[in-house]
Amino acid sequence: MSAKVQIKGIRDGLLVSLGNGSWGELRPLLLEHLDQQASFLQGARLALDVGSLALKAADMGQLTKEISDRGLTLWAVVSESPATERSAQSFGLATRLAKPTMERSAGGEAAASGEENAVLVRRTLRSGASLAHFGHVVVIGDINPGAEIVAGGDVVVWGCLRGMVHAGAQGNEQAVVCALDLSPTQLRIAGAIALTPKRRGKPQPEMARLVNSQIVAETWDLKRERV
Repeated sequence: MSAKVQIKGIRDGLLVSLGNGSWGELRPLLLEHLDQQASFLQGARLALDVGSLALKAADMGQLTKEISDRGLTLWAVVSESPATERSAQSFGLATRLAKPTMERSAGGEAAASGEENAVLVRRTLRSGASLAHFGHVVVIGDINPGAEIVAGGDVVVWGCLRGMVHAGAQGNEQAVVCALDLSPTQLRIAGAIALTPKRRGKPQPEMARLVNSQIVAETWDLKRERV
């Protein structure tokens, strides 16, 4: 990842931060990075932190279109420059981000940890829903057919997993996928892909991981995991 383009997960999507440099230098680097991470970022909501860069309305309009053309949504632009804030607001973009907070037992859908390496979703992901995160993803609920999760780390589903899941999306072969009922339409870990075989017997908690470059599902021993 370029030192001038950094991406991390936040409560409302992904935050893209730009390093030092002119807009003429940083803009192509940003677009190149988005293209390189296209499979991981597909459908993601982006917030962009441009630091002190002063972007004109024309710059903002061009950027919004270029990001939209890549199947992404730019919903916020954060800047120390009042001119950039005005340009962002003229396109209906937010200029402030909510501070990360821990999930409360009765509120919210997602929470960022202090290290911002995991996201917690407390709901069922229905058909058409898509969630991408650079760290781990934990879902308390079901993943229905037609829903999709892409994670840089592990995916843990406290429910039925029947949609598409890609763990270790940036090449992490140590990533695992766990679910109380592991029946995805497609399961990917790093570069390996597996389709779910026909169910034999009663559903049980399972963990999928890579063994000799092949995805293998085994019993997820919840009692052992708590030790």
